[in-house]
Amino acid sequence: MKKLLTGLTVLLLAAVAGCGDGAASGGADPERKTIRIAYQAFPSGDLVVKNQGLLEKALPDYKITWTKFDSGADINTAFVARSLDIAAIGSSPVARGLSAPLNIPYRVAFVLDVAGDNEALVARNGTGITGVAGLRGKKVATPFASTAHYSLLAALAQAGVKESEVTVVDLEPQDIQAAWGRGDIDAAYTWLPSLAEVKKTGKVLVSSRQLATAGKPTLDLGVVSTAFADAHPDAVDAWRKAEAQALDLIASDPASAAKAVAAELNLSPQDAQFQLSQGVFLKPTDLSTPEWLGTEGKVGKLAENLVAAAQFLKEQQKIDAVPALADVQKAIYVKGLPDVLG
Repeated sequence: MKKLLTGLTVLLLAAVAGCGDGAASGGADPERKTIRIAYQAFPSGDLVVKNQGLLEKALPDYKITWTKFDSGADINTAFVARSLDIAAIGSSPVARGLSAPLNIPYRVAFVLDVAGDNEALVARNGTGITGVAGLRGKKVATPFASTAHYSLLAALAQAGVKESEVTVVDLEPQDIQAAWGRGDIDAAYTWLPSLAEVKKTGKVLVSSRQLATAGKPTLDLGVVSTAFADAHPDAVDAWRKAEAQALDLIASDPASAAKAVAAELNLSPQDAQFQLSQGVFLKPTDLSTPEWLGTEGKVGKLAENLVAAAQFLKEQQKIDAVPALADVQKAIYVKGLPDVLG
């Protein structure tokens, strides 16, 4: 019932948002010096930016609020309600957000990381599951509409297992840990830090790094409300530069980056550094290459990646329609690239 009400709320909010042109959202006023940011509890440069106050230092005239979200689905709901300006969110929920019926007016402005071994499908010890095909008739948990959910469906399809042959339950990462401990689920597709906990008593069946090699990559992205980007382009530039600074720190001084992430996730610096090492972090200069965001002259292949994710979601009957590539390309924020991140 809770999920049904949540779904109805999203549809209602989407209908309300569709009545306007998007310019009435909270970020449209150039005089409003506030930034509402959604973050998630996964090891990334975004947590470095938050912990070290990099954006606050760059924009002292702005009031910046950080709100923790448990999943991309919840972040999409908040965008529909026009209560966010910037967010860290997975590529699968972004593909869903850019598709009907949501059609959220936001733009992809940064690649936080490429999922590697920091997301994986794990079977609980004692279940007798030794491969993805062994999930038939079993109960598997993952946060719905997340990159992990997308990867789970991709792994099942790759192994020739129909989704109907598996009981897939919607649980947030912290709830996965609790259900795992009780023995309520047989397997889970999740990300760090919850992944580290379930791996202690489980077997990794496949990781997002392996699925990426097989043509199903997932990413964590930074998105910006279109209205906010139009009204505050300088603030968006400052945010991109802060995120780029965090990527540089992860590459040049991983111990310092890990200390910041550890403080945000309540981990030891050693655990945080190990978890950071499981992801794939681009160099800031990579973002404006043809493989990723691209430039003002030519949008990169990230748009094609999002369309491919949407096509997969449509095949799984998770969205109504796949957006046109041209529309997704318009949703890639390349203003000022490559110079802004040079």
